[in-house]
Parts: sequence; C-alpha cells; structure tokens
Amino acid sequence: MISIVTPTFNSMRTLEEYMSAILQQDYPHDRLELIFADGGSTDGTVQRIEQYREEQDISINVYPNPLRTAEAGKAVGVRWAKGDMVCLLDSDNIMPDAHWLSRMCGPFEEKVIVASEPIMYTWRKSDSVINRYCALIGMNDPLCMFAGNYDRYCMVTGKWTEVKREELDKGEYLSVRFYENMIPTIGANGFLIRRKELLDNFEGDYLFDIDILWELFRNNSQLRVAKVKTGIIHLFCPDTKTFYRKQNRRIRDFLYFSDAKGRKYPWNRIHKTRILKFVLYCITVFPLLIQAGIGYARKRDLRAWAYHIVACWVTLWVYGVGVISGLFKKEQANRDNWKQ
Repeated sequence: MISIVTPTFNSMRTLEEYMSAILQQDYPHDRLELIFADGGSTDGTVQRIEQYREEQDISINVYPNPLRTAEAGKAVGVRWAKGDMVCLLDSDNIMPDAHWLSRMCGPFEEKVIVASEPIMYTWRKSDSVINRYCALIGMNDPLCMFAGNYDRYCMVTGKWTEVKREELDKGEYLSVRFYENMIPTIGANGFLIRRKELLDNFEGDYLFDIDILWELFRNNSQLRVAKVKTGIIHLFCPDTKTFYRKQNRRIRDFLYFSDAKGRKYPWNRIHKTRILKFVLYCITVFPLLIQAGIGYARKRDLRAWAYHIVACWVTLWVYGVGVISGLFKKEQANRDNWKQ
C-alpha cells in the first residue's frame, strides 16, 4: 500500500487538479490511501476533501495540523500512514500522467533503493510564467542553482544536480548513491520512501525531508535513491507577489528553525563563494542574461527565461532583508490568511 501524505492550508487553488490526477492513476485504488494534514483552512479545502471521500473509491482521511506549517503537516500525516511506502506530495503537486505512481514504485524492486523521486519538473505551456520558469530551471529558488545542491534537471546547467555521487543508469531510472559529505535537496514534490526507513529516522513535531535523508544516508552509506525519468507538475505560484511571499516565508522559516529546532542538514558546507557569485550576478545583471540565453537555446520560452532576472533580484532582496532582520529577531513567517 502507498500512503500519500499531503499538507493543506487554503489549497483550493490547486486541489481539483491535484485530485483529478490521483484519481486517473492506473495504480490499484484499493492499495492507496490519501492522508491530508490541514492547518486550519478557511477556503473550503476540508469540505471539498470530505466530498471526495464520500464520492471516490480511495481511502481518504483528514487530520488537524495545529502547527500549520507544511513540515508539521508531513509529520502528522506520516504518523497516521499505514502503507509500506509513503509518498510526500504537496497540494500543489500534480501527477503528469496516469502511469506516474506505477513508474515511481518500479525501482523499489531493487532492495538497496530506499526512495524515488522524479528527475525533472514538467513544463506545460498552459502554466503561469513563473511555474514554467521554475520547471525549466528545475527548482523554485534560483539561489539553489548557484549553490549546486538542486535535485531536478536544470536547463541552464544541463544537470539534475552538482552534488558528487555514484550514478548507474537502469533504463527507467538512475540508481544513485551519495557520498557522506553532502546530498542534494531531495525529499519533496513527489517523493516516495519506504515507510520503515522514514520512521526510523524521524522524531519530533516537524518533518524536514532533507534532514531525514541526510540522517538516513549517514547511517547507511550504501543506500541508494532512484531518480525516475519522469516529471512532476509543480504549481508553485501564479504571480510575482506570491513568489515574493513564498520566498519571504522560506527565509524566515529557515532562519527560525535552524536556530530554534536544530536542523541537521549541513547547509554551512555550501561554499560561500557560490553565494557571493549569486550576489555579483544579480548586481551586474549581464551574467544572468547569459544564463537565460543558455536556457532559451535548450527550451524556447522567452517570457519564462526573461523571468530569471526578476526571480534572482526578488530572491536577493528578500533573502538579504531576511538575514539582516534575523540578526535581531528570528520568527516564523506569519501564516494568518495564508493560501496556496
């Protein structure tokens, strides 16, 4: 059985498409359970999920997430999960085709595979400019491209990560073993993992996926992850205002939890020269144009690649202000009136 764990908080913008994709899966529905951890939605999200539970042939349950964050919601959902496999699927993640779950499960026939993840984000012409841009660079945060620890195929670099690894091509997927010093930011947006290994490396009220994987690979360096040759649609945000808000939430939560909750992933191992490079590229602009041109040569979407400059500027500003203000006070981003 697969337990699909999804945190929700005012997720009506994406819920219908999310559910439609799951209901179309050719994976047996009687071997699926959907677990929603809701952070107090006020936009009808819970009521619509309840309607799905009455109408559909899949086991669906909703549990309260009083701490409201996505990481807390994952922790709630995982503790209720009954499946041998847990799929961490955000409410803005859309399975791109009917065979997605079946393909994601295939690598687990190899016993040393502990988890599987799509190797790319799915680009769709109908999506917003920002969602198309994020799909093309393979991440939602352009700073990750400079850090090199991204985990999806990037049209600028022509790689799915820059982290050192051992990689075997198995046809349908890449079988990957990471070295002990670093792993990419794997573990979200359509990620499957064996439930036992997940629970053995997880405790507390928050499930930070990258921290779980870091502990898992430190404890057993022979374990491998499958990067399946498929994508996942990520409806990250529709406009720049939402992008700004989500980047602000990201940096505030990162600083707060790093300071107060003992994060485990060694973010300090990312070379400071890479961060400086990001700053210099943003200030001088021209290198960003070159990156956008490289990406455009691989996938012609002019509006999406033009957004690269905007995304980098917004990220530099938000992160800069966040870090400076964090010197005086670290607190979680305000989630009042939050919506997906």
